[in-house]
Amino acid sequence: MHRRDFVKTAAILLTVATVSVLPQFSIPAFAQSSLKVSAIPDEAPTELQRKFAPLGKYLETEIGMKVEFIPVSDYAAVVEALASRKLDMAWLGGFTFVQARLRTGNANPIIQREEDRVFTSKFIADAASGINSLADLKGKDFTFGSVSSTSGHLMPRYFLQQAKINPEKDFKRVAYSGAHDATALQVESGKVAAGVLNASVWEKLVSEKKVDTTKVKVIYTTPTYFDYNWTVRGDLGPVLVKKLTAAFLKLDAKNPAHKEIMDLQRASRFVPANPDNYKGIESAARAAGLLK
Repeated sequence: MHRRDFVKTAAILLTVATVSVLPQFSIPAFAQSSLKVSAIPDEAPTELQRKFAPLGKYLETEIGMKVEFIPVSDYAAVVEALASRKLDMAWLGGFTFVQARLRTGNANPIIQREEDRVFTSKFIADAASGINSLADLKGKDFTFGSVSSTSGHLMPRYFLQQAKINPEKDFKRVAYSGAHDATALQVESGKVAAGVLNASVWEKLVSEKKVDTTKVKVIYTTPTYFDYNWTVRGDLGPVLVKKLTAAFLKLDAKNPAHKEIMDLQRASRFVPANPDNYKGIESAARAAGLLK
């Protein structure tokens, strides 16, 4: 064989070998093998895991991909994890969604419970405290939930302002319990005279007899506002986003196969979410000085 023919043949063989080998390494490297999901820690970590377990299994079946639930330490950690692409989807409150949207520029709310369109907060008080209205809170110890909570801080603070009440000036002491269930327990134990938490958690605690209603009472229910949603990072693949949205919309509280999921999510049904729903939340946050 002439040298020229030898070199030409070797080049062809090398090209064929390269083509046959490359796909084995390049395709898996770019494929997403799992969906990483989290939630704001508005309840105890064990409760969040319990609530998500059947939903996670259902989503795995619907999207054909492993779903991993990744606990986070606080509300800010969820926002940062979405921004850094360590999470693909998260259960956010309205205020946390606004923070995520501002932080990332493209975090996208895809779905929410129908109940989240008309969400409320419950102001609660020690039943023996003599507190019966928002005005009676003046001079008393009071606890919000997390600083970043929509229903445990932002919107209750907004409605207090509407009632001409400044927590820092009018309350004896302002605390932050960190979570809705913790707020109820602090009021029940007498650690604080009053507090505020989201209506959904309050109703769950009452129905499960985890709060003693002879010791704690509701003194005020706020007007409605948009709250929780499932948000995906803005660059998540559109096909996957479409599958996730369809999976949530398919859930039916009347379907026995979906009952456990819907009960744990405290949902009657899921409906599409829209970023515009949360403009009111952003305005309230700016008015309260929680966004700059």
